[in-house]
Amino acid sequence: MDNLTLMRKLSIPAETKIVMLVIDGLGGLPQELGGPTELEAAHTPNLDALAARSICGLSVPVAAGITPGSGPAHLALFGYDPLRYEVGRGVLEACGIGFDLGKDDVAARGNFCTVDGEGRITDRRAGRIPTEKGTELCKLLRTIKLEGVEIFVEPVREYRFVLVLRGEGLSAEIADTDPQQLGVPPLPVKALTPEAEGTAALVERWVEQAKALLADQHPANMLVLRGFSKDPCLPKMGEIYKLKTAAIATYPMYRGLARLVGMDVLQTGESLEEELETLEAHWADYDFFYFHVKKTDSAGEDGDFEGKVSIIEHVDELVPSFLELGPDVLIVTGDHSTPAALKSHSWHPLPTLLYSRYCRPDAVKRFSEGECAQGALGRFPATDLMPLAMANALRLTKFGA
Repeated sequence: MDNLTLMRKLSIPAETKIVMLVIDGLGGLPQELGGPTELEAAHTPNLDALAARSICGLSVPVAAGITPGSGPAHLALFGYDPLRYEVGRGVLEACGIGFDLGKDDVAARGNFCTVDGEGRITDRRAGRIPTEKGTELCKLLRTIKLEGVEIFVEPVREYRFVLVLRGEGLSAEIADTDPQQLGVPPLPVKALTPEAEGTAALVERWVEQAKALLADQHPANMLVLRGFSKDPCLPKMGEIYKLKTAAIATYPMYRGLARLVGMDVLQTGESLEEELETLEAHWADYDFFYFHVKKTDSAGEDGDFEGKVSIIEHVDELVPSFLELGPDVLIVTGDHSTPAALKSHSWHPLPTLLYSRYCRPDAVKRFSEGECAQGALGRFPATDLMPLAMANALRLTKFGA
């Protein structure tokens, strides 16, 4: 019996409320040997005080040594085994912008990027072009037509877009063209199975035409694709946990993931204060709130140690406002680590705290990687967080006679 089956069997309705505050890319590394991580360098009196009243540990999104993408990392937080329930980045981006994805559509996440005269990538994000420029380029790419398939090119945010293919017999078994490194050209379009050869050929023709159209654009003079996928038809959180669930997130991909697991996605502003206002406005309407903080991850990917510290400190300033709402369970964690020292996601486990009146506080006095490693939860699978939250919210009946 897997976790979701067990939760479906044991979950019971209640009047309690759960908040999961996900600080994206929270985990970090020292910039210099012996120095602090971003979280350890941050001044976080409110998170520290909360940790002292909570049970703490380090959560592992997928498995030891495995660097997770944002999709599987979030699925684990919601209780879905990411090795069993796979969701491609393309589907997440499409759902995130509210695209009406058909069950046989193939979606891919696209990045506009910059290449040099030799075709080698010099910037995977094209200088983070503004969304307005990305929208213009998507309109340009919509002029590409291929026989036998309907093509959609939709802007997401800044340098990101979604490519959707609609037609008969399409396969999502296509390798990424994004090498996720600099100094090399985009990878060729490659089918991963014989059945995908036809779809790969269509994508290859589309990429060749896109390359010609973008050649004179700067800095977005090329593109890369990743996460080719179809709708995985995931079981819904509301049915599993008997919760009315809501998501508060500013970035499309995370909104898309929330939709895929059945959450209501609430309209919100761009700032943390506006997200908090959304939480307060809808507090009476839901049992479970997923509250997402994105910019910690962006700063980590940009190698901006001090920027990430500053965002963590900003989150800390808002912690009292979360507590004033009176959640029965408050979880603070990340989806994955994004150390500024690596400028990328990493395999390091995440500092995690769970606060409720029924938890047994441990000896942790500071919310940090080092202290949480000494917490009573130890190093544990992120998929355990939802069962722990449900138990502390008194929403699980006992197992067995």
